Amino acid sequence: AFQASNALVAAGLCIAAGDPADAVIGALEGLTGAQGRLQRIGGAETGRGEVYVDYAHTPDGLETVLNALRPHATGRLIAVFGAGGDRDRGKRPLMGSIAGRLADVAIVTDDNPRSEDPAAIRAQVRAGCPDAIEIGDRRAAIEAAVEMMRDGDVVVIAGKGHEQGQIVAGVTHPFDDATVASEALSLNA
Repeated sequence: AFQASNALVAAGLCIAAGDPADAVIGALEGLTGAQGRLQRIGGAETGRGEVYVDYAHTPDGLETVLNALRPHATGRLIAVFGAGGDRDRGKRPLMGSIAGRLADVAIVTDDNPRSEDPAAIRAQVRAGCPDAIEIGDRRAAIEAAVEMMRDGDVVVIAGKGHEQGQIVAGVTHPFDDATVASEALSLNA
């Protein structure tokens, strides 16, 4: 939603500056979104739904992305998310509550636990969403969401977006939500 709004503002400014409207509109057709910002990974070609990755790592961000994708889910809206360690602990149950209210299926997983106990972080998130499925291993959580996806479902993997690593106990391990989601889609085609 934000990317579309920004593109429309930019187009309006170009037209106001004298660029031909048809050229500006034509240029909009070739735009691609920012990596990890409501990034479509795929799924429709399998006839099972759609998978998106988004950086939503705050309560407001999670609420925005779930509300943005809800109209596109003719089936279920499935949210895979967690909360970062060594960060604002107060937001954890809020994020759980938002996912519990707006998603049909909430899967709580590890984000970047950093120096904190990942299970404790997940428990704090689940305090706001006690019916959530808990799968600590982020790869396994993404794979589970894709496996349960049916026609019309939308899966959103939130929290890490463009990040290329997962920080656990002070060590950054290579990890990319988009790559893992794409691999899971290939396995479940």
